[in-house]
Amino acid sequence: MLLSYHQKEIAFEAGCDEAGRGCLAGPVFAAAVILPVEFRHKLLNDSKQMKAADRDTLRVVIEREAVCYAVASVDNEEIDRINILQASFRAMHLALEKLKQRPGYILVDGNRFVPYGDIPHACIIKGDGIYASIAAASILAKTYRDEYMQSLHEQFPHFGWQENKGYPTVYHRNAIREHGDTPYHRKSFRLLPEQIELDFADKPVK
Repeated sequence: MLLSYHQKEIAFEAGCDEAGRGCLAGPVFAAAVILPVEFRHKLLNDSKQMKAADRDTLRVVIEREAVCYAVASVDNEEIDRINILQASFRAMHLALEKLKQRPGYILVDGNRFVPYGDIPHACIIKGDGIYASIAAASILAKTYRDEYMQSLHEQFPHFGWQENKGYPTVYHRNAIREHGDTPYHRKSFRLLPEQIELDFADKPVK
């Protein structure tokens, strides 16, 4: 069972997570979610370990039952200007700014974070598989980004973004070799590594 970090000590605990950090194309998305202390759902887990259909189901539940939530993104051009790590932090800050309720504590998936104002925070490695609010944020960030990449696929069908969502699959990189890059590719990333064995397995990203 996923937990609330402080249980009932802090009523407004915001979980934060990002999606798309390792992609070759598209924005990085982040979400911030404050859940009711008593919130539980049997499907809730790290979004990367869930089926797409379950993520879509939980997105509706989270948006309906959360105290508040927000999703934000930083585009590929800003990623190229400030680097992907800083862009991920910026996306999380933007999501936190959009929350209708100021959190009393912030839980962040991972091991690094730039403090958001004077609100205390904790970085939790693999926190999206431990704490409910982070898991909820991971689901929103992932589903909103997948939806966005699906819309880009309509403009650029050669790259398989409806399946790989911009991640560096063999199919995606072969398409870059054949068609070149797009205005949505991250130019600061190594789009075509010299060794083909560095490519990811060519399979849909869950």
